[in-house]
Amino acid sequence: MVGLVIVSHSSKIAEGVCDLALQMASGYRQMIPAGGLKDGSLGTDPTRILDAIRSANDGNGVAVLVDLGSGIMSAETAIDLLDGEFPARIADAPLVEGAVVAVIEASTGASLEEVIHAAESAREKKSCNPIIHFHT
Repeated sequence: MVGLVIVSHSSKIAEGVCDLALQMASGYRQMIPAGGLKDGSLGTDPTRILDAIRSANDGNGVAVLVDLGSGIMSAETAIDLLDGEFPARIADAPLVEGAVVAVIEASTGASLEEVIHAAESAREKKSCNPIIHFHT
């Protein structure tokens, strides 16, 4: 199966996104959080992301979802460091919605291209957008 890596500047966000998404695909185990720096501070580290990508791969490639700008650069660096070892791609997708759709797609045995496409399609989905009224 295609592996998934969730990159965030916050370890708590990366872990939370994984927890939420994995609720949608029981039995899927190839989703790895890669958030924060080793010392627990905010940031992204290409080496940690590279380790997560390698851990998530079982031979079918890895889709990477990222939260913010410098995280994209760190993920790109990590993928460059793979030097073609196996396919890994960054999905241009919203982090939470993309992760949920991607894990469902990956759990079906879909290809890396199909998982990336599913994650990226989350940008176009217009889900229920409730209006919340607060009464004082």
